[in-house]
Amino acid sequence: MRFANRLAFRISRVLAPSAMIVALAGCSLLGKAEVDPTERMSAQQLYAEARNDLDSKRFDTAIKTLAKLESRFPFGVWAQQAQLDTAYSHYKLGDRVQALVAIERFIRLNPSSDLLDYAWYLKGLINFNEDQGILANLGGQDLSERDPRAARESFEAFKVVATRFPESRYAEDARQRMTYLVNALASSETHVARYYYTRGAYLAAVSRAQAVIAQYQTSPAVEEALAILVRSYEKLGMDTQRQDAERILKANFPNSTRLSRPIGTPDRAWWALWK
Repeated sequence: MRFANRLAFRISRVLAPSAMIVALAGCSLLGKAEVDPTERMSAQQLYAEARNDLDSKRFDTAIKTLAKLESRFPFGVWAQQAQLDTAYSHYKLGDRVQALVAIERFIRLNPSSDLLDYAWYLKGLINFNEDQGILANLGGQDLSERDPRAARESFEAFKVVATRFPESRYAEDARQRMTYLVNALASSETHVARYYYTRGAYLAAVSRAQAVIAQYQTSPAVEEALAILVRSYEKLGMDTQRQDAERILKANFPNSTRLSRPIGTPDRAWWALWK
């Protein structure tokens, strides 16, 4: 028994230094793993790192570096730039929800920023691209099942740029996109009117067509809306209203062929012209 105790003591004396060495080595390795190469960087240096990632389209990495920049330098132009570029990075990654969260946060925190025109423009772009994705697939899916909210939100953001910042470098493009979006929204409503007409819901078709004519008077979609109105009144036996609608159609679109072909016959997609 005494021999066993003595042996255990000797083994412990041999193993103890080894265990300490292993432990120290582990601590050393852990310490190295926790070293952040950006820890002592200035705001300018951190942003240069993020900018390099942005230019190289490494948006995930850029988002992490921008988060460090804003965390360490939470006030002033560097924080503002980090917030904007974070929104832009999420936008480029196709993450609309996070992009909107980031850009709306910037707008809320920096109401007097010199970059506010770009912030509203970027918000418009984020929703505009969502709308583009919707319109790219118009062929086979009923638009009555789609939510045009993204198009409306995009329009409102571009409207802010055009009205509050008319001299902004982004204002002209914002105005052009607003015109596009008006047509997109009119097309959406007309498609719904067509949907109702082809299913025999003529009163609903009339309501939707009238909304297009009243709200989007300059849109190309008005021609089809008037044709739907004529045909719907005809189906409902409302001859006076049908004659009025047909007169307006011929007066505004004298070369229209809408009434000579079935409702729902597709035209060339007008939005395909946008580049």
